[in-house]
Amino acid sequence: MTSLTRAALVVLAVVLLLLGLLWLAQRRLIYLPDPGPVPPAATVLPGARDVSFTTRDGLRLSAWYVPGSREGTPAVLVTSGNAGNRLDRAPLARALAAHGLPVLLVDYRGYGGNPGSPSEDGLHLDALAARAFLGDTRVIYFGESLGAAVATRLATEHPPEGLVLRSPFTDLAAAGQANYPFLPVRLLLRDRFPVAGPIASVRVPTVVVYGTADTIVPAHLSRQVAAAAGGPVATVELPGAGHNDPVLLDGDEVVRAVLDLAR
Repeated sequence: MTSLTRAALVVLAVVLLLLGLLWLAQRRLIYLPDPGPVPPAATVLPGARDVSFTTRDGLRLSAWYVPGSREGTPAVLVTSGNAGNRLDRAPLARALAAHGLPVLLVDYRGYGGNPGSPSEDGLHLDALAARAFLGDTRVIYFGESLGAAVATRLATEHPPEGLVLRSPFTDLAAAGQANYPFLPVRLLLRDRFPVAGPIASVRVPTVVVYGTADTIVPAHLSRQVAAAAGGPVATVELPGAGHNDPVLLDGDEVVRAVLDLAR
């Protein structure tokens, strides 16, 4: 065996080892929860209360619910992105509640003091439990980033009054490839989180909101989601906005998108 062959085998072994580590640790890279605990709801959002519900696989999850001040107004179910916890989405709930909308801020398993470990199917079970908590109430789903995939999957089973997708990707692999172009992301991923495929069967009014300077979920992916929507769709493009900019959390355009659906 030549020295060149030995070197090539060493490089190959190192690459395979790194890919194996990425396979094993990928969920730690995808899900970035703040495990909490979070403060009582009423200390953060006036009139809010701490609520809980149980998933089909037996996890008791905590959430915040802000009652609406206008009768007949649909509730907003917020499915968050992959990082932080419900405390980070309090500004959005506060802005929507100021217009009389009830809001349910959900924390997934492993987030905000909740038990369990996140996964694609686990987050779907969490969303199903949150929707069941709202009962017969008319609901708008608000999905943020990875939560857009959670909201879209929920919408295929339990269609809402309307759907707001903030910074959605076509699927998680596409977003991952944009951030890690030299890795075989699509080959390695265990959790897929498709959006563009499932949304074709969702017939409810949909609004896609995105920033043109988003480097985590590039704007062209969100545009592709809008193009794939099966129902009436509108887009809200925020020039110069990055993925975590406040304008994409509780900015006027984001709030208006929800209010337009509520009306």
